[in-house]
Amino acid sequence: MMRAAPFRILVWTVVIFNIVFLGLPTVVIVAASFTAGDMLTFPPEGLSLRWYARLAGMREFQEALLRSLYVAAICTAFAIPAGTLAALAMVRHRLRFARTLQLYFLLPFTVPLVVSGIGMMYVFGEAGVLGRLWPVGLAACAINLPFMIWSVSASVNRLDPDLENAAANCGATPVQAFFSVTIPALMPGIITGALLMFILAMNEFIVSIFLVDARIVTLPVWMFTSIRNIITPDLAAVSVVYIIFALVSIWALDRWVGLDIFLRSR
Repeated sequence: MMRAAPFRILVWTVVIFNIVFLGLPTVVIVAASFTAGDMLTFPPEGLSLRWYARLAGMREFQEALLRSLYVAAICTAFAIPAGTLAALAMVRHRLRFARTLQLYFLLPFTVPLVVSGIGMMYVFGEAGVLGRLWPVGLAACAINLPFMIWSVSASVNRLDPDLENAAANCGATPVQAFFSVTIPALMPGIITGALLMFILAMNEFIVSIFLVDARIVTLPVWMFTSIRNIITPDLAAVSVVYIIFALVSIWALDRWVGLDIFLRSR
């Protein structure tokens, strides 16, 4: 008991330090977004919603936000079938090069994003589609697809094969069993992976900057170009929009899947 007390104190000290270290920048940026002054300062010079009102009427911000939402939707639309089928194949079937495939799906994390961005810029440029939005979504899908695969794989590992066998014994064809039994059983992993892919695509910057031009900048690229000129409180307000979006995603994850199931699957 005497040894457990110092260890418990040490653990809680580290936990509290991490919470403060990670949460303090968020508190600062949220508070600064409500400043009444013309510069980004903390503590804020009074309280005002003027910068949020400015965002509401800023056409560049609205267009960049819509482009990022479109890119995230394209990324998620490609990731759901690709990640689900890949997870089923890698977990449920004995593939000849299963280990090689697993390493291949990890490559996006071993190749620097700058290298991936340059490579995709060359590929899409040769295909004649550079300067459009859907290649940005496809690139975000290719980079972040392992998150979708891992999420669905956790659900595949928990799937009872007897459920599919029971459907077959009741006369269901393999396709009917897949859509009526397998997909519903995998839905927690699919929803979790889809939310992760959507959030990651919304925040994708390094690859996006190689694939967009001044006409179709996404929200992260728009924020970067704005910061290069001058940092104003409206950028803090944009950051708060991202924070709200993340909180809504966590709420949706807890509502549809349950955070306890999500954390157990990790």
